Amino acid sequence: MENFLSLINDVWNRGFFGIDLGSIISSLLVILIALLCRGFIISVILNSLSRLADRTDSKVDDEILDALRRPVGLIPITIAIYICTLILPLTGLIGDIATNIVKSFVIFTIFSALAGSIKPIFEALATSSWLTASMQMWLERALKFVVWVIGLAIILDIFGIQIGPLVAGLGLFSVAVALGAQDFFKNLIAGILIIGEHRFQPGDRIEVSGQLHGIVETIGFRSTVIRTFDSAPMTIPNKDLSDVKVINHGEMNNRRINWRINLIYSTSVKQLESIRNQIKQYIIDDESFLCDGDFDPVVRVVELGASSIDILIVAYAPKMGFAPFNKLKETLIFKIMAIVEENGSEFAYPSTSLYVESMPKN
Repeated sequence: MENFLSLINDVWNRGFFGIDLGSIISSLLVILIALLCRGFIISVILNSLSRLADRTDSKVDDEILDALRRPVGLIPITIAIYICTLILPLTGLIGDIATNIVKSFVIFTIFSALAGSIKPIFEALATSSWLTASMQMWLERALKFVVWVIGLAIILDIFGIQIGPLVAGLGLFSVAVALGAQDFFKNLIAGILIIGEHRFQPGDRIEVSGQLHGIVETIGFRSTVIRTFDSAPMTIPNKDLSDVKVINHGEMNNRRINWRINLIYSTSVKQLESIRNQIKQYIIDDESFLCDGDFDPVVRVVELGASSIDILIVAYAPKMGFAPFNKLKETLIFKIMAIVEENGSEFAYPSTSLYVESMPKN
């Protein structure tokens, strides 16, 4: 029995790699307690705060809590690792590595909080007129990249890795990459110009060179995604969008209808006046159109064409989406057709008169 107890005592004191089992078990208990504390903080405290934040109208507090989840969850783990380094008899190289790991966890926690706080800050500044959605996205990504690069540099310095030679080597590598990535930098600069000039933003309906028509989804570092009206996303390099004519329908102040209707020449003056007056009165009476100041409708007989009498119709409507505007135009077309029919006239179409001077004799 004494030999068995002596064996247990020997195993307990020797442990693994010279570390006694008591220190190992104590360290495991510390890590277990840290994990339980982390779960309590996230599932109870932060979730309770999230429910309170959901009751407010502002989204900033929700973003702040989401940003704090990771760094707050890392705090118990970092403290546990530090306590383990005190409990375990770590010396020499292993002790230095353990100390550096603790320092790295502290740095990672701090910079994780900094990177997570970038989005809430921009959410608070979202009401600024100069900060568009695309600009906010670009600045968020750029600042997060800078924060993590600085944090990584500090961690490398903690482990004794010299940053200077590494940066010099990356500089030479960057020159080589830049020579083969000219298109990328062209697209990057074009994207910056698109956002800086406010040419269009996500959600705008744009028309590119009269060919591509769709809704802007995202403006990335290299390309822009436009979803066409058949729901197919199209990815276009930014440099291609910066060199062509782009019509931004999302920035229009109003909608305009500019039509010419062609009536047959047998239409009398009385019929023309009646048709003109009824069309104009319909536009004035319809609340869907703008009829004040610079937006007064124009309905005039303007030209005696080659095969028709032409009436010009110019009307303005408030800013509206593509589908509602088409519905408005359809309603106006039906009304014009009904007015023309009620007044006994007809729409003309291009025709050619052929005069035969003589017929061939049989």
